[in-house]
Amino acid sequence: MNNTFSPKENLSGLNRDNFQKEVNNKKTDLFILKNPKGMEVAVTNYGCAILSIMVPDKYGKYANVVLGHDSIDHVINSPEPFLNTVIGRYGNRIAKGKFTLYGEEHTLATNNVPNSLHGGPTGFHARVWDADQTDESTVVFTYRSADGEEGFPGNLDVEMTYSLDDEDNALIIEYRATTDKATVINLTNHAFFNLAGISAPTSSIENHEVTINADFYVPIDDVSIPTGEILKVADTPMDFRTPHTIGERINDSFQQLIYGSGYDHCYVLKKTETGELELAATCTDKESGRTLEVSTTETGVQLYTGNWLSGFEGAHGAIFPARSGLCFEAQCFPDTPNEAHFPSSVLIPGDEYQQITVYRFDIES
Repeated sequence: MNNTFSPKENLSGLNRDNFQKEVNNKKTDLFILKNPKGMEVAVTNYGCAILSIMVPDKYGKYANVVLGHDSIDHVINSPEPFLNTVIGRYGNRIAKGKFTLYGEEHTLATNNVPNSLHGGPTGFHARVWDADQTDESTVVFTYRSADGEEGFPGNLDVEMTYSLDDEDNALIIEYRATTDKATVINLTNHAFFNLAGISAPTSSIENHEVTINADFYVPIDDVSIPTGEILKVADTPMDFRTPHTIGERINDSFQQLIYGSGYDHCYVLKKTETGELELAATCTDKESGRTLEVSTTETGVQLYTGNWLSGFEGAHGAIFPARSGLCFEAQCFPDTPNEAHFPSSVLIPGDEYQQITVYRFDIES
């Protein structure tokens, strides 16, 4: 593990000593990324969790705009185990923890009864990754997921790079993976954003204004599994083709919002070409002036409004109540292995899984 670029002092006030621990015979650490614009991102190699993203508001004041923790013990024992972590081997839900691939049925842990969620209880979010910080603005994480781990077939070799853009305040996440046996894969990051900055308590994201580049979404049933339909967003509270605040319609008596206790749905992104890096969503906090643009090569983005956050304590005494964080999880559609008409999530030997997602921060003009 290379961590020669990590400074003792950082904008987020995190202490490296609080992140150094041995977990399952592997060492965890704190990594600080900086760019010439002044942006700073702190991450750990436990679950590749993002701990802080420090960007300025319209007055030049820096704040952490993700719901992070301030020690490795808090990351490991977080009431929200997926807080800002990498998600895999399969993000989102797989119905009843089962899927069949080339005639062979595979059984997964049902950690979101009755379904499998985010790769299982010891998925990629709960693993210590090898880490190499190659320069002040880049860290590369690698991990081998063994054949049969959490029920998934094939030895999967994953490389994930976090880097900061030199020109813009942008965090770029690049994913690559190969397998020695046919498997399914759906990687994403589960960052919980609050553009107002974390505090005690952290304010609601219901005043955040959002657009999503999608004419369609994936409806779910009462246990958050896709019905198999692809429905139009038009004339529903799911429509973010033009800007709407999250709170404007989140409590409407619309069945999909009732099922999700708010927004927890995958949007079918409009693409000029499959696999192209294109704008997926935007988000603005009018009070701070901070904006976020999410671009991705993926076919979908899951909008989650932190409906189940429980009011637990985060970094430096910050409190995270329900709906204090907003997620844009770039990914395949949920339960794709059981829906033959959804775009495939199958990876076979000889092919390489690739994905790029960019989170770009700015100030509203």
